[in-house]
Amino acid sequence: MATISSLFFKTPTKIQSLPKTHKTHFNTPFNLPLSYNSTPKRTGSIGAPTRIRCGLLIEPDGGKLVTLFVEESQRELKKEEGFKLPQIKLTKIDIQWVHVLSEGWASPLKGFMRESEFLQTLHFNSIRVENGSVVNMSVPIVLAIDDNNKNQIGGSTSVALVDDQNNPIAILSDIEIYKHNKEERIARTWGTTAPGLPYADEAITHAGNWLIGGNLEVIDPIKYHDGLDRFRLSPSELRDEFTRRNADAVFAFQLRNPVHNGHALLMTDTRRRLLEMGYKNPVLLLHPLGGYTKADDVPLHWRMKQHEKVLEDGILDPETTVVSIFPSPMHYAGPTEVQWHAKARINAGANFYIVGRDPAGMGHPREKRDLYDADHGKKVLSMAPGLERLNILPFRVAAYDKTKNGMAFFDPSRPQDFIFISGTKMRTLAKNKESPPDGFMCPGGWNVLVEYYDSLAQAENGRVSEPVSV
Repeated sequence: MATISSLFFKTPTKIQSLPKTHKTHFNTPFNLPLSYNSTPKRTGSIGAPTRIRCGLLIEPDGGKLVTLFVEESQRELKKEEGFKLPQIKLTKIDIQWVHVLSEGWASPLKGFMRESEFLQTLHFNSIRVENGSVVNMSVPIVLAIDDNNKNQIGGSTSVALVDDQNNPIAILSDIEIYKHNKEERIARTWGTTAPGLPYADEAITHAGNWLIGGNLEVIDPIKYHDGLDRFRLSPSELRDEFTRRNADAVFAFQLRNPVHNGHALLMTDTRRRLLEMGYKNPVLLLHPLGGYTKADDVPLHWRMKQHEKVLEDGILDPETTVVSIFPSPMHYAGPTEVQWHAKARINAGANFYIVGRDPAGMGHPREKRDLYDADHGKKVLSMAPGLERLNILPFRVAAYDKTKNGMAFFDPSRPQDFIFISGTKMRTLAKNKESPPDGFMCPGGWNVLVEYYDSLAQAENGRVSEPVSV
């Protein structure tokens, strides 16, 4: 049986190099050949005419991919320095944000936001960089501290960020401490202050009353030691992988759910349409979210196991698909957060972004309705400042077509032929060990879901389920 590594990172059989005159702005540590890539003019719709030109991968925001790691030769010295500085203990979510910042997902940010960046993010969903241009930044990336932390820092201009064992993870220098107005932050990020917002409850409501920003130096790359670290490719590594595959277009699809055949139909159809537009080798970045998610979402290691089966069963083509984990925590902040999701993929080299119904949305925490309008996410992306270079691909609705015994794009002229299988319905079937209609999901992927919900039932009955390895 093929391993998950070979499925996710299968190398095309033929690689062609660029002429030597072509150069790139990012490092290629594996000595991989460069390739023709395109940065087509943004149209807002894949069906509209797009001018294709040869060039490099789309440039990161700010023109250069930011990486915030300490030189390997200096790491021990930085650790020693960290033990001497005032220390701030990080939560799991804080560490995920250190991960995001360190690899350049939030380029051009060079650390946790200072007040000017925080205010621009809250009020404009963008920040202005040194050359006067605007880059999108819709979600605050900040670090909260309490009164005790603030007093301990005193007049120090640097602090050490430490894990739960008090080991220094990073140094934050040239610091700025400012007021953490939680109500304003929550209201402007989510459009409501209703109790029950998962991320707000987890990371904001009980956090400290101050925010600390500054320049970040990360001592060692963040690792989670969960068997999945090899799939957490940085933006630089993804760019190298797209180059190695001779991608002339990269289209990104984010998800935090298992992949069913409707998702696969959307992704394969997108590639077909890009080929019709004149691209020679569009590559899919299937990019599941790997940071904090709410309690009722399927955990990451189960989702990765399910994705493995999707590629193993040939539902997606391993030669034209890169599966990697996006380390960001999830806010469930709808049209505000989907801008962050799109912006981060630019930094990873994607010039097309698939946006679906109610992206990053959730149900209202107190009322029986969606928190956001289902169409606002894609509309906001088509207008968002700083995302003009990104081609937005609106999600085509897929449902189970009874006449074809499989997933198909919904045809409003014959609605009686389609069944919409909601996430709730899918979970109920899996929990009851019932099979969905043939063609809804590959059998191997469905078995993983059944196994996951069976493990929950065992845990509720006092039996500890075995860890899942991939």
